Amino acid sequence: ITEVDLCPICSDPSRDRKVIMVVEQPLDLIAFEKTGKFKGLYHVLHGRISPLENIGPDEIFVDDLLKRISSQDIDEIIIATNPNMEGEATAMYLAKEIRKISDSIKITRLGMGIPTGADLEYADDLTLTQALEGRRQI
Repeated sequence: ITEVDLCPICSDPSRDRKVIMVVEQPLDLIAFEKTGKFKGLYHVLHGRISPLENIGPDEIFVDDLLKRISSQDIDEIIIATNPNMEGEATAMYLAKEIRKISDSIKITRLGMGIPTGADLEYADDLTLTQALEGRRQI
């Protein structure tokens, strides 16, 4: 979201430098910042892999992410791409490439499933499957 080398978030010494959240667009970063819940760093891809639109890994900032991971001591990568076909393809590609660099980095994906206030009878199969697979103990 800036033209300089480090944005205010990345230059903030209070941020957790061992956790990077990967987002598709700057507006995604802003949405997470508004929650005040994420205290790590971000990497903005400026797009997502979309074979139908001839957008591959070389057209977005994947190489920069991989170089960043290779040169820094990272504990976790949170892949926060959109929950659609392109976002899933991007997430799977990133996970595969990150594992080539290090199999000790924890790679996570945002939880997905039933939105608050929704009726289960109207949810599609994919949403219900993701909700079931992403369940957590209470």
